Amino acid sequence: MQKITILIHCEDQKAIIASVTNYIASIDGNIVYLDQHVDADENVFFMRLECEFNAKNWDLDAIKTDFKTHLANPFKMYWEMYTQEEKPKMALFVSKYDHCLYDILGRYSAGELPLEIPVIISNHEDLKAIADRFSIPFHYVPFTKEIKEKGEQAQLDLLEQYGIDFIVLARYMQIITPNLIAKYRNKIINIHHSFLPAFPGAKPYHSAFKRGVKIIGATSHYVTEGLDEGPIIEQDIARVSHSHSIEDFIMKGRDLERMVLARAIKLHAEHKTMVYDNKTVVFS
Repeated sequence: MQKITILIHCEDQKAIIASVTNYIASIDGNIVYLDQHVDADENVFFMRLECEFNAKNWDLDAIKTDFKTHLANPFKMYWEMYTQEEKPKMALFVSKYDHCLYDILGRYSAGELPLEIPVIISNHEDLKAIADRFSIPFHYVPFTKEIKEKGEQAQLDLLEQYGIDFIVLARYMQIITPNLIAKYRNKIINIHHSFLPAFPGAKPYHSAFKRGVKIIGATSHYVTEGLDEGPIIEQDIARVSHSHSIEDFIMKGRDLERMVLARAIKLHAEHKTMVYDNKTVVFS
């Protein structure tokens, strides 16, 4: 049995769902999941479906060609098709913070993430021992204002060398360059606290503590050239009170960052996110 996932978005119009489901039935496919959403303000239709095929009838290239001819072109669809066997290759960018890195690698080792991690790239050498412990190649790429172009090229070369499909910034403390964003549009995932723009800077938890905030949070989003303004994938919060210390804030914040980033990675790897107009449609 072979399974494929299809993502579709196009102008909302009559008979899209019926046409797609009838087509899958006509080629002896069985739909095991289907979800759809219509953005009424933009008049855009979104759909994600999973379908199974018997191996004897399996020819992905033929299905893609047929789908394009009979459905994608007539409905003017933007579409993607993936097999269940395809595990996307994810590169991790890190600096010195290790909490997200440990969490991701732990989940990866436990088989919780449907992906491969061929490489870890860092602008510091501090976390190499962690990469070695999990037997993942670690590459130190210095990245400062003075050598930004050289660093960017080294990153691009490594990403191509390892055949990377998407990138996760696991508390990578450098701004991603426009060239890298352009090559991996909607394929670079970041994580940060949810205080922005109220408490920017190096010590947001200290600033929030002084203001007596009652909730703290974390946000994971796709990276765009607008700093921390990309389409949001996942968020969560935790309540705090006057009884919590700054250390409690930081600990709770790191817990949220770990959980939110892991969820965002899984959603992306399972092809459950679609980006449109700087927003995301996230399917369950």
